[in-house]
Amino acid sequence: MNVTPNSDRTKALAGFERLLNIMDELREKCPWDRKQTIESLRHLTIEETYELSDAILSENMAEIKKELGDILLHIVFYARIASEKQAFDMADVLTAICEKLIKRHPHIYPDESGQKLEVTDEEQVKQNWEKLKLKEGSKSVLAGVPKSLPALVKAMRIQEKAKGAGFDWEERSQVWQKVNEELSEFRDQIDRETEKPLDPQAAESEFGDLLFSLVNYARFLDINPETALERTNRKFIQRFLFLEEQSKADGRDLHSMTLQEMDDYWERAKALEQQK
Repeated sequence: MNVTPNSDRTKALAGFERLLNIMDELREKCPWDRKQTIESLRHLTIEETYELSDAILSENMAEIKKELGDILLHIVFYARIASEKQAFDMADVLTAICEKLIKRHPHIYPDESGQKLEVTDEEQVKQNWEKLKLKEGSKSVLAGVPKSLPALVKAMRIQEKAKGAGFDWEERSQVWQKVNEELSEFRDQIDRETEKPLDPQAAESEFGDLLFSLVNYARFLDINPETALERTNRKFIQRFLFLEEQSKADGRDLHSMTLQEMDDYWERAKALEQQK
């Protein structure tokens, strides 16, 4: 494992102290910063998190560094506001996360008797993590899944949490069988002649079951469904922009083109991707 050199650690600590000092000055002297509350920062923090996600998907290290700084600023901001309310401060935040990490990693940090928990793989680590959370007072292994998570991410986290408790399929083939079963049940809700739902609510329910089973299968393949879908979104956007730009350059009106004519541009966009 790579350990941060002492000189770098000293530089990091100095940088963190500088950020704390700047936050103090901004909170005292800047009208905008002085006005902010924990509630007003919430939507901004969500936005910053998505910007970090975009940078990660783009594999842009410079942007990742920038967005990490923005999120760190928000963490410091929340702690500063909380300290004004005498609720907690930055030291409390750091102490709490350190103690949590030590407590949740008994295979690394020995208990009071000097004993370490033996684990053989990462799955055991995850299972122990969930067991420890229950011991700490969590009412359910699913309690840690935020209600406001996007549905696709939430499905993945729910399944991972359930797996940590030992509730999971035994074989990958069983999951694929479930996907086909849910697909068949969804198709049964669609009128074969009109291609419209027989019962909109029932069709929606079966479609949700189908998506959930696909997320499950993706998990067995070590595919993150959120990342996979976002990459497909970006690919579609890139190809559609090519379609718009090239048809315009050729003097074509997109709205008057046939589907086949648009598909020709689409295939050109795909061919250009393969050349890169």
